[in-house]
Amino acid sequence: MTVQIGFLLFPQVQQLDLTGPYDVLASLPGVQVHLVWKDLIPVTASTGLVLKPTVTFDDCPALDVLCVPGGAGVGPLMEDDQTLDFLRRQAAQARYVTSVCTGSLVLGAAGLLKGKRATTHWAYHDLLETLGAIAVKDRVVRDGHLFTGGGITAGIDFALVLAAELVDADTAQRVQLQLEYAPAPPFDSGSPERAPAHIVEEAVRLAAPSLSKRRQITERAAAKLGLR
Repeated sequence: MTVQIGFLLFPQVQQLDLTGPYDVLASLPGVQVHLVWKDLIPVTASTGLVLKPTVTFDDCPALDVLCVPGGAGVGPLMEDDQTLDFLRRQAAQARYVTSVCTGSLVLGAAGLLKGKRATTHWAYHDLLETLGAIAVKDRVVRDGHLFTGGGITAGIDFALVLAAELVDADTAQRVQLQLEYAPAPPFDSGSPERAPAHIVEEAVRLAAPSLSKRRQITERAAAKLGLR
């Protein structure tokens, strides 16, 4: 039986949140991958890449794997009833409910993180508990059928962990080899714990306006869920 995998696609998505795990999971045998949105009109990612949905909310099949990436467009999604209702419907029967980066905040706004261990991008990690989650600072966090990946590139790690679950570890390792996923970054600055202090300070400064806005949205979402 074909495994149905659906990635939520939306305006201002962070494309690597989506395309990293997409490449991993679409490489597995016996899967069909969908890019799901309200309509089939192409959307523009946060860095300008144009992506085209393949199926609408109404026509989307029952998904075995539901995945929500993050991006600049996450804020509006957290208060979009049509999107949140779609996620709740699909999550109710999915084998795995998953996210990458700030996509976990959207799952939280849909009420899908209550009492669950979860992670997200380091800059927005403190928002998880407001949505009822147990915040964990790992690249990949599993709680039952819920898988969440940390910031952006962690989506590849998350997808490889899920690939081993969907098929087997050997297949996941073969996909990793085919993708030549052997990280050897030129700088040791991929996390706030390891990056130079002045780099962290600048990154925090740049993220501050987005964090402030998302904090307000998160508080409203939490109130709507009865968590505030």
